[in-house]
Amino acid sequence: MRLLLAEDEKSLSKAIITILQKNNYSADAVYDGEEALDYLASGNYDGVILDIMMPKLDGICVLKRLREQGNTIPVLMLTAKSEVDDKVLGLDSGANDYLTKPFNTKELLARIRAMTRNQNEQMDSKMKFGNVVLDRSTFELSSPNGNFRLANKEFQMMEMFLCNQGHSITHKRLLEKIWGDEKQVQTNVVWMYISYLRKKLEALHANLQITEASHAEYILEVGG
Repeated sequence: MRLLLAEDEKSLSKAIITILQKNNYSADAVYDGEEALDYLASGNYDGVILDIMMPKLDGICVLKRLREQGNTIPVLMLTAKSEVDDKVLGLDSGANDYLTKPFNTKELLARIRAMTRNQNEQMDSKMKFGNVVLDRSTFELSSPNGNFRLANKEFQMMEMFLCNQGHSITHKRLLEKIWGDEKQVQTNVVWMYISYLRKKLEALHANLQITEASHAEYILEVGG
C-alpha cells in the first residue's frame, strides 16, 4: 500500500516514514502543500497524511482542492492544535479522519488501516481502458483476445498508466514510484518495463499503446 505524507517538520516526517516502512507501507514524503498536490496529481496513492500547518498551501487548502477535483483519496489530517473548530473544519472539508500531535504510533497505524480499509471496500478491483482490463486482485491484464498475469513491477507500472489515462508520466516519476529507494537500480529499467508492457499489449491486440509524449515522458492512449 502506497501513502503520501505531507509534513513540513522534517524530523517528524522522517520518523513517520520510518514507522510506515517498518509496517510494510510504501511512503513518499513532501514538505509543503504545493508539492503534495503535484505528487498526488502524478502518482498513484492509497491514502494521504496531511499536516494542517504547511508552507505555500496549508493542509485544508490541499484537501479542498482534492475534493473539488473529485479526488476521493482517503485523507488523515495531522494537527498540533486541539481546538474543536480545526477538527470540524478538516472533517467538513472532506477529511476522513484527524489526529492531534503528539500521537501514539499504534493509534496512527490504526487510523491509517481504518481509512484505507473503507476505501478498498469501495474500490472496483478492475480498471478498464480501451479494450483492456487490469484486475487489481489477480494482476491479470486482459483483452477479448487473451490475458497475461503481470509481474509485480509490470503491474505497478500498468496501474500507474491506467490511473493517469491520457496524461503523461515522467521517466523520473515512474522510477521513483515503482523502484523507490531500491539500491543499484539502473535508469534504463523504466524503458525495459515499458518495452515488456508494449509487447504484452501487442500480443493482446490491444487498442492501446504506450508512447513517448516528449523527452522522457510517457503516455498510455487509445490508438494501438
